[in-house]
Amino acid sequence: MFEKLSESSGNVIGYKAVGKITGADYEKLEPEVEELVKQEGNIRMLLDLEFDSVTAKAMESDLAFGHKFHKNIDKLAIVGDRKWEEWMASMAEKLFAREAKHFHTADINAAWTWLRGN
Repeated sequence: MFEKLSESSGNVIGYKAVGKITGADYEKLEPEVEELVKQEGNIRMLLDLEFDSVTAKAMESDLAFGHKFHKNIDKLAIVGDRKWEEWMASMAEKLFAREAKHFHTADINAAWTWLRGN
């Protein structure tokens, strides 16, 4: 599931992905992001990746989410300590955001600072 992070404000929004990620999780996430885009214009997003597993439907929904919001996400901070998350950040600029960067879990405050910077 996606848990909205309390540090979210203005056009900067963050989520922690925990447990098992399913297609239904994206059905809840997408309207919230869509509403923020309507209110704020382009947004900046943090994803703290601590999930255990992901369903095939969630992977499909993830790609659809990226296709829908790619033009609206100026910056995407991917937070986590697994090697594949670093690789994901490099791919995110092509699929999810105009600019993406990986941060280790211990550096989550730096991720928020980067998102809020110009």
